[in-house]
Amino acid sequence: MGKKRVLVVEDEEDILELLRYNLSKEGYRVAGVRTGEEGLKAVRSDPPDLVLLDLMLPGMDGLEVCKTLKSDPGTQHVPIVMVTAKGEEADIVTGLELGADDYVTKPFSPRVLIARARTVLRRGTREPFDNAATTKVHDLMIHPGRHEVLVKGKAVKLTATQFRILHFLAQSPGWVFTRYQIVNAVHGEDYPVTDRSVDVQIVGLRKKLGSAGAYIETVRGVGYRLKE
Repeated sequence: MGKKRVLVVEDEEDILELLRYNLSKEGYRVAGVRTGEEGLKAVRSDPPDLVLLDLMLPGMDGLEVCKTLKSDPGTQHVPIVMVTAKGEEADIVTGLELGADDYVTKPFSPRVLIARARTVLRRGTREPFDNAATTKVHDLMIHPGRHEVLVKGKAVKLTATQFRILHFLAQSPGWVFTRYQIVNAVHGEDYPVTDRSVDVQIVGLRKKLGSAGAYIETVRGVGYRLKE
């Protein structure tokens, strides 16, 4: 297989070169653009294996770029890692809800960013859930094969990560899982993660599930469970 291609969308030249240098050193083919409009054009003309996307861009910002790419059938499969100085929970949740696969806040460690990028790239090779098994818990109906979640018969659109977390919790209602157990089940044991990133995913998941979001319970000091 050829080298994986990464597109960096970053308006700060120093950061762009830092990412280009570190990614190239790890064996990736790297292209860089400075604006959201250029990023869209580059992805549409020749979709890369991964996009590292800054949120604070001149003109079209990163959230709009993410939304546009994820709503286009021709580019929605391209994984996106947000790289941003915006560390506020609301900004991160918005990006994840739009379909971003992960986020890294500035200032960042190049080693951590490389590990995150490698994990997102590898995610596509992971074994899928059992497509034949439909899970029903309370008002939730989860169809892995169709990647579909119904709440009281109404479809709810989740990101891939949100879907995996919900499906994982739904396999064992009442069981409490730590944040790291959730991450290991969804992304793999070597996924570099903080407690906060799992919390952010849960916030977004509860919001999308509406009243059914209350089924996901926080067990203080431990983690999360799906109410039995």
